[in-house]
Formats: sequence, structure tokens, C-alpha cells
Amino acid sequence: MSAELAPFIAAGTRWLLTAFPSSPGAFSKALAEAQARQAVTLAAALRYPTALDVELLHLLGPGGSARLDWLTGADRTDEADADWRTWVDETVVSWAACLLAAPALALDANRSQAGETTRLTRPGDYEHQAAPLLRHPDLLEPVAALHRAQLLDLLEGAGCERAGGSSEVPLQ
Repeated sequence: MSAELAPFIAAGTRWLLTAFPSSPGAFSKALAEAQARQAVTLAAALRYPTALDVELLHLLGPGGSARLDWLTGADRTDEADADWRTWVDETVVSWAACLLAAPALALDANRSQAGETTRLTRPGDYEHQAAPLLRHPDLLEPVAALHRAQLLDLLEGAGCERAGGSSEVPLQ
């Protein structure tokens, strides 16, 4: 199903990398993109689990990045950015931010999904060095807080356990 979600995954990944840039260098940029893409792909699969959900997304549209841009203070003066930003799904990006900030939550979320998420669920030193802003819980908090409750409700309903059994999302 990720092929049908590809434009939304690409836009969400690009938004995260624009708002929380990687460290300099090609290797860092590639690692940051891999982490962001894994987070957005997992969040999109959770948000749109059925073919009908995906069809409704295509019919109604994702809503765009205006609120996210306002929240993070993104400069949207470049009109070239306007087109891809309309493909950003706020909820998916918020859930991806939750997953990036809390690898234990990402691991719980990934239990019911297929696909490679190692860089997301078990980040090492290279992942943290490549994307220090993308992995920083305090910086991600304004975006993650937008729809965290919905994600936690969804995961709780799916039988996922939160790390430590608490109602708080474990931040690292």
C-alpha cells in the first residue's frame, strides 16, 4: 500500500528534513532521510491502514503544511515550495515526530507493520549524529504534541504496550 501513499510519504519526509535539517555531508543527509522516511512511512501506514482509507485521502486531500509551518516558524516565501507542501499530512508528520522522538514507541508501533524500520526503532550513534535536530525530543515536541493522543489511543487499541507501562511517551 505504500505505493499509493508515496506522494504523501515523500512530502512528509521532505517537510521533516526542511524543518529539522541534517548535519552537513552526503552521508548524514542520506541517514537523516532514511530515518525521516521510515518514520513517515510507518505513521502513514498506521493512519491509513486500508485501501479505502487511502482512497479517501486521495479524494479529500491531506490538508497541507500550513499549520506545521506556522508552528515551527518555517519561512514559506519561496513559491516553488507551495506545490509539494499541499501533499503534507499534518497528522502523519506529527505521528512521525512522535516516533522519531521515542524509539520505544516506534518499536511498539512497528510490531503490527511490515517494512524496514531499523534506523527508526534502533538508532545508533551514526543516526543521532546525522540527524541531531530530527531526533531531538524538545525540538520535535511542538509537532509531536499536535496528534500524540490519537497515536497513543490507536496503539493502545491495537494492544501495544508503552515502555514502562506509563501513560507518558518515553523520550530519549
